[in-house]
Amino acid sequence: MHVEDLLRLESLGLTLLWGDRPQLTREITGVTATDLEDPGRFLQRGELVLSGLVWWAPADDEAKAERFVAALEEAGAVALLAGEETHGGVPEVLVEACRRHGIAILSVPVHTSFRAVTDTVYLRQWGDLSRRPAAPYALPENVRAELSRLLADGTDPDTLLTRAVAHLGTPPAYVLSATGRTIARTPTAPPLPVRRAAEAVTAATTLSVDPDASAYAQWHLHLPEPVETPPRMLHEIAEVLAQHRRASLRRETTARGRATDLLALIDTPSSAAAPAALGRALEACGLADQDPYTVITVKGTATDDGTLDALTEALHHLTDCGFAVGRLPTGEPGEATAVIGTRTRTDSGTDTIATTLKNLWPTLQSRNAKVPLHAGISTPATTPQNLKGALTQARYALTAARSRRAPGTEAPTSNLTAIEDLTTLDALLTGIPADVRTAFGIHALGPLADDTNPSHRMLLETLDVFLTHNGSWARTAEALHLHVNTVHYRIQRVEMLTGRDLARLDHKLDLKAALLCR
Repeated sequence: MHVEDLLRLESLGLTLLWGDRPQLTREITGVTATDLEDPGRFLQRGELVLSGLVWWAPADDEAKAERFVAALEEAGAVALLAGEETHGGVPEVLVEACRRHGIAILSVPVHTSFRAVTDTVYLRQWGDLSRRPAAPYALPENVRAELSRLLADGTDPDTLLTRAVAHLGTPPAYVLSATGRTIARTPTAPPLPVRRAAEAVTAATTLSVDPDASAYAQWHLHLPEPVETPPRMLHEIAEVLAQHRRASLRRETTARGRATDLLALIDTPSSAAAPAALGRALEACGLADQDPYTVITVKGTATDDGTLDALTEALHHLTDCGFAVGRLPTGEPGEATAVIGTRTRTDSGTDTIATTLKNLWPTLQSRNAKVPLHAGISTPATTPQNLKGALTQARYALTAARSRRAPGTEAPTSNLTAIEDLTTLDALLTGIPADVRTAFGIHALGPLADDTNPSHRMLLETLDVFLTHNGSWARTAEALHLHVNTVHYRIQRVEMLTGRDLARLDHKLDLKAALLCR
């Protein structure tokens, strides 16, 4: 399907605002609806971009429209479909930006829903795919027609799957997520525990529904029992399910834009966001009156390797919890953050969240083993105004998760850390950025921080053993196979070089912390 094909459909009522023949004959590979000011990272080459222009205001300068369109060009978008409802028309500054960047721009009238556009594109693509001579239909014509109608009607995945395999005798069949959530199942398929479902995802009788999705966002068609049917037919059923999946991903993209707006409010430099604005943002994300709230932050690699998808998939395993997943404007690349509304005022909500996610984390991590996923979880924020503090906690716990190591190994003790896990001085210090820890250790230890000096290494070892044995001279001497007088001498040297008095508890704690920060 090409851009010009949309203009020929009277049912959509689209108007061409700018676009020459080269732009109008570009092939459409998909559709993304977004109201992000910079949507580039969510777009795939060849996609149409639908925008209600909520991100733009008449008072904005020309540069804002320029940045938006430049992001479309860089991502390889084929056209922009701009809604007229928000501003009563399409701003001329946006049309001019599209002209400069060679992006066709069409206006979408108020009476045409974005869903009508997306359904038109994907149903047309489904028909075009199946009409290709090299890939004739395997599904019966009446089944194809019914599935197309169900897709257009936005039916639920259970019904879609059941009707898709009905002509096969309705065998047991499942649609499973990457981590073993059951998205849909036929009436003949018994409930499948998450652990078994996660194993079934890699079974020989399982097909990937949308191979282009990230490792965490994949859906899988699983038939536990072999069926006598051409493989092409199963692939066509998987393609139908993929159309449904892409529609849900488009909704997720829109929801992530609202979540990003919420996170920007929470992370304001001031002490607290305006209560009214924060309330509206929570309501837009479906989280109004769902306190207490928990914040979780996840970090992958320096590039975006599907961290948003990973966090979204993980949170779908939580029961009776609403959530909003987005990116912090001040966050690092490859970082995703979510606000979770527990819909309960009990004190056990965070424990349940942390326990569920810790049990799930190895499975989630296994879906893309090359990308280590670390996460930090806050304590509950009892009011929306406490969300900024919860965000600070989550980011601190994330730093701890990335820094903590199991004794005697280079492996993290856990890739997911909750604030409640930081119950020791060692654990607390891991949440401090590495360069800050290093600086503290150097200044607290003074000359002893130079461990290239053999004498200093000996004194550091004695200090470590002395503190480990709670300041006992005799046990320190026994552990180091030294005379007690030698231990006294060495500790005196430590005190002289560091300026600390090891008879004082606070000075002992200072030096213990310094040793842990090395």
